[in-house]
Formats: sequence, structure tokens, C-alpha cells
Amino acid sequence: MTVLILEPLEADVVQWLAERHDARFAPELVGDPEGLLEALQDSRALIAPPEVRVDAELLRGARTLRAIGRASGGAENIDMEACRRQRIEVVRSQASTASAEAEFAIGALLSLLRRVPVEGSDGLKVGRELGCSTIGLLGLTPAAQVLTQLLQAFGSRVVGYDPAVHPSDATWARWGVEAVSLAQLMEQSDGLVLLLPYFDRYRGLVGERQLETTRPGQVLVGLSQSGIVDERALAQVLRSGRMRAAWFDSLEPGWLESGRPLHGMTHLQVTPRLAGTTRESRVRAAWAVARGIDQLLSPAAGGKKPPAKASLAY
Repeated sequence: MTVLILEPLEADVVQWLAERHDARFAPELVGDPEGLLEALQDSRALIAPPEVRVDAELLRGARTLRAIGRASGGAENIDMEACRRQRIEVVRSQASTASAEAEFAIGALLSLLRRVPVEGSDGLKVGRELGCSTIGLLGLTPAAQVLTQLLQAFGSRVVGYDPAVHPSDATWARWGVEAVSLAQLMEQSDGLVLLLPYFDRYRGLVGERQLETTRPGQVLVGLSQSGIVDERALAQVLRSGRMRAAWFDSLEPGWLESGRPLHGMTHLQVTPRLAGTTRESRVRAAWAVARGIDQLLSPAAGGKKPPAKASLAY
């Protein structure tokens, strides 16, 4: 067998892969570790959902594996270093979810700014308009480009910071984002959107020092893994009212449990990874991952090409 598919994909995507490779669709192996290890003995590619943890132990039993695809969710459950050591390529498609994530962020910002009021100059508690706000983007991802276009249509000022992108990089100006430091991002943003891909070195990047200087009345929308923010510092700034509200599209396990800093926080909203999950984004992601897997397994092959809807960078 060449390609083992555990993640539900569009039927025509599975068929296209099966026409080019010896592919098996076996979602039942998600909850069967022993069966999965057995199936991986002769597999060259694995397409697995976020529920499947791809770690060094799993990879040790998959000596023929050359590619891992993921069409939904992030790469948090994939040991990237273990994949690098075994020369296994990880195929994902951040671009395919960019529009969905940008739309979700707009909706979340509109909701938070309007329904979590601040006190006006006349003493009344009122909502705010997105078009009169400065929105800060943490992370220069594909979603940031689409989100900036939408924000500018509202009339928002957009500022951004990415630890991996120098302020002089031409991408900032090309996308219409004003590059600032992390401190300036926190101080200037009425709404802060976290888009930064998660790496261990970014854990707690937005910590106590950053949050204590956040702009009064700020709202936060987190599409990144929540570990980018310091849990205790976030609870403190929400409790004080300096940050008015936060919306995370996923939260680390246990963060809302009794005894944890965020337990019972009324101005914290959590959704189960809805931002990038739409009918359209799933189709785009499935085709992008299928094309990437095909190119890795048959780099010199000509043959059939995916339909036009597969034409995405991955």
C-alpha cells in the first residue's frame, strides 16, 4: 500500500489518489493504535486527522513512510523534529483556510467590539465600530493577508508583528500592514488577532509584561494555539477589565478547569476549532494535500493532474 488515508476527505479526492497510487481509506484506524502501526508497515504516505498523534514512537514503526498529510487542524500533534530526523515531509495547506479564518476573525471582532461595551465620554456604556479601530495582527500568515483586505474595507488601521519577519520585509507594505514591535502591537491595538503558527519557542510569547501594557478596552481573538499566551497573565488582565474580552477558537486542555486561572471567566469565549473549518476550505485543503502527497511520491511523474480546484500552493 502506498497511501493510508485516515482523515475524511472529499470522495473525488480519494478517488483521484486511488487512481494514481495504491490508496486505502481506513478511518477506523484512528482509534486503533495497533492496527495503525500494522497498516503503516508498508505505507509511504499517511493522511491523518488531528486526533492521531504522530510522534517518534509511531514513526519508528513506519520505516517506509515518506510523507504525512493533514487537511484539517494544525500541526500541534505532529512531532516535526522526529519527522525531520526520518526525512518525512509534512504536507499541510495553510492557504486553503485563509479566507475562512479571516471571515471568522472579522465576525469575532465585530461581536466582541459591539457586545462588550466601554464607557463613552458621556458616561454611557456603548459598543465600538470596527472601522474606527486599530486592529493588531500577531503573525504574518496567509490569513493575515485576507484579513487585512477585509479590515481595510471597513476602514480599520492594521498593524502587525511577527517574530520571524523583519520589519523591513517588503511583505508588510505589500499586504498593507504597518509593521510594529510586539510592545507597540499590544499598546496600539483595540482588537488583537493571534494568527502565529505555534512552535515551542513561542510559548508564552504574549506574557505578563506584554499584557500589562495592553491598550485599555482591548479585545482579543485567538486563532493560534492558546499556549502563545501566558495563562495566568491573561486571567489577570481579563479580571482587571483592562482587556475587555477574549475569544479563542481552541484552548489547551484543562485551562477552564476548577482551580485554573481562567475558570469561571465570564468574558472568555471558546469555540471548537471553527475558524478554518468550512465546506469550501475543506475541499481546498483536501485537494492541496492530495496534490502535495502525489508530487512527493512521484516527483518525476507526468500523468493526470488534479482538477482546477486543486490548484493551490501547499
